[in-house]
Amino acid sequence: MKQGPDINRRQFLKTASGATAAVIGLPYIVPSSVLGKGGIVAPSNRVTMGCIGVGWQGGINMETFLGQEDCRIIAICDVDKNHLQDAINTVNGHYQNKDCASYSDFRELLARDDIDAVSLGLPDHWHAIPAVAAAQSGKDIFGEKPLSHNLKEGRAICDAVKRYGRIWQTGSWQRSESHFHRACELVINGRIGKVHTVEVGLYPGHSDFEGTKGQEQMGPAPQELDYDFWLGPAPVESYCPARVHKNWRWHLDYGGGQLMDWVGHHVDIAHWGLGLDYSGPYEIEGYGEYPKDGLWNTATRYHLTAKYPNGITMIIAGGHEEIRGGTKWIGEDGWVWVDRSGIDANPKELLKEKIGLDEIQLFRSPGHWRNFLDCVKSRKTTLAPCEVAHRSATPGHLGQIAMLLGRKIQFNPDTEQIVGDATATRMLGRPMRSPWHL
Repeated sequence: MKQGPDINRRQFLKTASGATAAVIGLPYIVPSSVLGKGGIVAPSNRVTMGCIGVGWQGGINMETFLGQEDCRIIAICDVDKNHLQDAINTVNGHYQNKDCASYSDFRELLARDDIDAVSLGLPDHWHAIPAVAAAQSGKDIFGEKPLSHNLKEGRAICDAVKRYGRIWQTGSWQRSESHFHRACELVINGRIGKVHTVEVGLYPGHSDFEGTKGQEQMGPAPQELDYDFWLGPAPVESYCPARVHKNWRWHLDYGGGQLMDWVGHHVDIAHWGLGLDYSGPYEIEGYGEYPKDGLWNTATRYHLTAKYPNGITMIIAGGHEEIRGGTKWIGEDGWVWVDRSGIDANPKELLKEKIGLDEIQLFRSPGHWRNFLDCVKSRKTTLAPCEVAHRSATPGHLGQIAMLLGRKIQFNPDTEQIVGDATATRMLGRPMRSPWHL
């Protein structure tokens, strides 16, 4: 495996005591790069990173980490040679060298002991296996939302992160934006009184991100794509352009449609404002409109109603005009609404309210990617840790089951068990194609 020329954080920490003794005992001159002077980040304070999956969001995350002076990307992995080479060129161009190593198998990247952390930017059906393997190999992890393809895989990720003492940040970056933070502080500090209803408006339909809609003719995969590896734990299916890159999310074998694409953002914010980061619904029901033909089979229009403790009802909908996009908390004394375009409230005076020093102060992020690197070094919990991401995705997983079965689901959020429905219980997970397993 190709190694970069720079000493990394792990290597530095292992040898620091010996190096210090040498400096004390002999009249050596220590380079400023070792001490971190002159604007240069010392190796002991630099996080070395590998990026696995760089086709879209993973590539965006990679470029963001490139902009952090105390982060050094030294390895890239992707099963598409074009994506891989583009990313390698970007990293080497940034550092003005040719040192970044390339891999087509994530296990080879994870086997390196000079990598502190990994950024995972993979399709949903590939979230769990690399995440668990990364935790087992001692790597901290920046992973994308939704946390997992199904609830059982999410629990496996969380258990691995906890067992191996890893730092996890989920890419639910809205928590690091000031107006989302502001909205949640108003709600959690009781400015609208007791909350009884939350409306979460998500997107409907199928967005043709890759421009491959209707390209469902089966045939050989392009030479640059290791299609069997791309399928991984999912069932065997013939290749067609509409199945892969970006548009995989519209097929239930690989993603969960707009519902699962967005619960990790707007439901995540709803939970944050309610103080329910580590809880979940006890009942959920709803309906979805699923295409009757064609490859893309995720719901294009959907409406879910989830019941939470303390008399809170959460409505999650896509394609229903009465549910405004974003997150809206409705309380006895008014409402607060927020999405990426801004914040609103009734009464309007709420927007001028100040949160007192004796009230709940939600963590104010220095930036989502920045927060991850800070926590890798401090070992403090990130703003969007694994367990929180799992709970944010849970209403989506349960809602998908309720819609597919056409019946109400009773759920115990403490044990994460569906009550009295064996068929629904089996849908909390799914078999993986051999040889892949957790």
